[in-house]
Amino acid sequence: MSNNNTASITRRAMLSAGTALTVASLTNFASAQTQASTSTRTGLRRLGSLEVSPIGLGCMAMAPGFYNPPPPRQGMIRLIRDAHEMGVTFFDTAEIYGPFISEEIVGEALEPIRDDVVLASKFGFAFNANGGYAGRNSQPDHIKLAVEGMLGRLRTDRIDLLYLHRMDPNVPIEDIAGAVGELIAEGKVREFGVSEISPDLLRAAHAVTPVAAVQSEYSLLERLPEIAMLDTCAELEVGFVPWGPTMRGMLADNMNAYSRFAPQDRRSNVSFFTPEAMETNLAIVALTRNWAQRKEATPVQIALAWLLAQRNFIVPIPGTTKWPHLHENMGATEISFSNAELAEFRTALEALPVAGNRPISMAMESE
Repeated sequence: MSNNNTASITRRAMLSAGTALTVASLTNFASAQTQASTSTRTGLRRLGSLEVSPIGLGCMAMAPGFYNPPPPRQGMIRLIRDAHEMGVTFFDTAEIYGPFISEEIVGEALEPIRDDVVLASKFGFAFNANGGYAGRNSQPDHIKLAVEGMLGRLRTDRIDLLYLHRMDPNVPIEDIAGAVGELIAEGKVREFGVSEISPDLLRAAHAVTPVAAVQSEYSLLERLPEIAMLDTCAELEVGFVPWGPTMRGMLADNMNAYSRFAPQDRRSNVSFFTPEAMETNLAIVALTRNWAQRKEATPVQIALAWLLAQRNFIVPIPGTTKWPHLHENMGATEISFSNAELAEFRTALEALPVAGNRPISMAMESE
């Protein structure tokens, strides 16, 4: 975090509410929110049998092709190890990031401290001979082949949390869960996770092989999981891992209504970042900036602390390739909200429009 107070204040949020919830949904969520932990100073959080730091590190952008030019490999290895020294014990990657490059970086970085961390990766895709994307594939035999490749790239004998990255419409979820269950029995995987699937498919998967965590997009801008998924996770005692918790860096508060993105930056194709959406969503920037000033924090820290305060089984995984941002993210664990503050924040958030979020119907569907 910058030592310049003005620069620190400038790293304020561009956050916004997702879809409008029904009155019943809001009532149920407010009740659950009151029961959630509003401080993370007490320590670790649980995903199935895994105990993890309250904030993890997403390692997607350490591979080329996302937001930045390819970052230096050795710099990313150092960043991952620094994250562990700061208290991060949960690291997230996937075979499709690169593809394979993120897993290779994470594997090399964590090899000396492998027994001290929780390592998550994801399957669900096929690749051609040149390593290019070749569609979704979660056939049981392919899952097991994919895991062998992951183990080699990650330099480990087990994957602590193995996610289905995206649902394969050609394979029943029961078959996918069964294949992961066999890998757990073999000792190659410790826990099963799913990403961006519907509550009904979560239940079906959980009935075959217990699910430790759901990973889906969740932030002050995209709040779709609040409609049904968070309640389902609470009922089944499944953890929830938000990806995109800072809305792809929008919370850095270095954008305005005139911000534009290069074609190679994936934000150029994300609905939240169109000129029209940016103009609407800037109202949430102001709200989060105000809370950051009240808490003597930054907007990024407010965004992460707000997520942590929603449920005590939520573990955000903000990604970064920069040490100051890593340090800033971890500072969110020092911020707490009273129940009255959470209610005040929620009321203001619900009153503001948001542009670019998913339709309500997606809350009951798989992506």
